[in-house]
Amino acid sequence: MSGKVLQIDIGQVLRSRAAHVYRYMPRFVVRWLERLVCQEQLNELLRCIGDKTGVDAVDIALQQLGVTLKPLGMDNVPEQGKFIFVSNHPLGGLDGLALISLLGHRYHGEIRFLVNDLLMAVEPLRCLFLPVNKFGRQSRDYASLIEQEYAGERQMLTFPAGLCSRLQSDGSIADLPWHKFVVTHAIQHHRDIIPIYFDGHNSNGFYRIARWRKRLGVKFNVEQILLPREMFKSSGAAFSVRFGSPVPWQSLMADPPLEQAERLRQMVYDLATQTSA
Repeated sequence: MSGKVLQIDIGQVLRSRAAHVYRYMPRFVVRWLERLVCQEQLNELLRCIGDKTGVDAVDIALQQLGVTLKPLGMDNVPEQGKFIFVSNHPLGGLDGLALISLLGHRYHGEIRFLVNDLLMAVEPLRCLFLPVNKFGRQSRDYASLIEQEYAGERQMLTFPAGLCSRLQSDGSIADLPWHKFVVTHAIQHHRDIIPIYFDGHNSNGFYRIARWRKRLGVKFNVEQILLPREMFKSSGAAFSVRFGSPVPWQSLMADPPLEQAERLRQMVYDLATQTSA
């Protein structure tokens, strides 16, 4: 144990990433942002995790949040082989922790999760993450690292929508269209795909803010700032996680990648209608 105390400091983040803005920002605005992102609660969670890393750190976080998981269809998850696990993304954080816990134990920690590169600041989980730069051009180093992992032996996890689910025009909560990346990499690296449906949703307020942000034409993902608060709102919740049958990578070659990505997305939501085993 290094003795280093991990903590989130919004002021320090602003100073390092947006110094020109921070210089003119009133202190009360910084304090408001600290409350908005639940800085105190996040730091308490980090203190509970202590020097644990990887799957062990995730298990402690879920325990502290009082979250319980009900995995369904785990018999569809082979113990041997190389796979890409794809899931809907209803929560924007807690769903990722849940999948890390379930699959991390299944594969003895030999998993990698594609995440927003900002999450690399979460040091206890850095060993499980593969960074994707969503706010700029994908760096050559990041791209090379991702290719190495897909060519390797570890299991790969991803949310192909990128962003968490949004309120749809019919009132349902569902992912945005999935990226073709998952299809092209499954074919390239001969990995079968295992679909996952995660049963959960954020608060109505989260979806209202997302909708108004879009209507106003604001490109910055304002609602993303609220995701830590959404996570703590889910404290004490129980979530069902259903695993579908593996999809052979050869079957993905029949149609263009974007069409196959939509097929996989629909397959995930079809899992939601299956009766519990």
